[in-house]
Amino acid sequence: MRPIERRNKSSLHYELKHYPDSCRNLLHALLLLMLGFVAVTATSQIHGAQGYPNRPIRVVVAFAPGGGSDMMARLVTQTLTQAFNESAVVDYRPGAGGRVGTLSVARSTPDGYTLLMTGTGAIVLAAALYGKKLPYDPQKDLAPITAVASSLYVLVVHPAVPVRSVRELIALAKSRPGVLNYASSGVGAPAHLAAELFRASTDIRMAHVAYKGTSPGMMSVVTGETDLMFSNILPAVSSIQSGRLRAIAVTSLQRSPVFAAVPTVAESGVPGFETVTYYGVYAPTGTPLDIVTQINAALVKGLRSPEMRKRVEADGSVLHTSTPQEFARLIRTDTEKWSRLVKAAGIKPES
Repeated sequence: MRPIERRNKSSLHYELKHYPDSCRNLLHALLLLMLGFVAVTATSQIHGAQGYPNRPIRVVVAFAPGGGSDMMARLVTQTLTQAFNESAVVDYRPGAGGRVGTLSVARSTPDGYTLLMTGTGAIVLAAALYGKKLPYDPQKDLAPITAVASSLYVLVVHPAVPVRSVRELIALAKSRPGVLNYASSGVGAPAHLAAELFRASTDIRMAHVAYKGTSPGMMSVVTGETDLMFSNILPAVSSIQSGRLRAIAVTSLQRSPVFAAVPTVAESGVPGFETVTYYGVYAPTGTPLDIVTQINAALVKGLRSPEMRKRVEADGSVLHTSTPQEFARLIRTDTEKWSRLVKAAGIKPES
């Protein structure tokens, strides 16, 4: 019995004549079944994209309720609900610094009904820290839809530290190599990497003290246990306003409306310095392009409304929507940047 080598209709008919009737009938049936399956699959994909969405959309937040990702996800679900007239709900999947929820989305069905809202920690920093040990590849397993907002950090010092500017801090650190210490919310956390970028950019030495979260790290600066910290802006506002912390710079390229009088690190003697967290929406790779385009258009239009912009900027964040392609380029660029820093500084993840 010879194998069928050619695929056009006439040669297939010729080859089938060499098979017994029972085999020929079976092959005919299998061929019809395969053709039917292909046709049904193609049709269902077309109709699925055109009729999207026809059931609730689940937006996974890879962290516990109350954080920045949660706030952004609530704005995203409201925007999608209004745009599609179909409910969108938040689904919390915290754990392992956002990696648990991110992995669950990466492995989900790519049909547009499971999305991910997260900051760059589980996408960019996780890739920089864990490399191939990460159970998902952010750039291969997830399809960026749009950035939503960026959130900066504020460099704060204890009032007893005799500096009021970045230049003074650099001078003090160079006069006392390794004496100043800085707090962070954990090894490999954004606050840690921001301080390491600052250290590398200014050629200074400081000691790192890691805490389990932003609040205990910031409180260590308030009490004088540590000297300084790159903190998320919102948790630091009350302590800065009360004088328990002194803000000397912000980490974005533009000043923050929350602290308009506080200069950026870049304008304070470290040109080009920038570190911000980007919040964004992702889908599993393989999600139809038409669906990705629909979600992007709905979010970009809805989030740019005056109401949504005001809510995004209420905590010091900056609205930052994009095309999927622009967001993908941003992720690649940031991953390369932080991977170089992690390697140069010899930073190893705790787990």
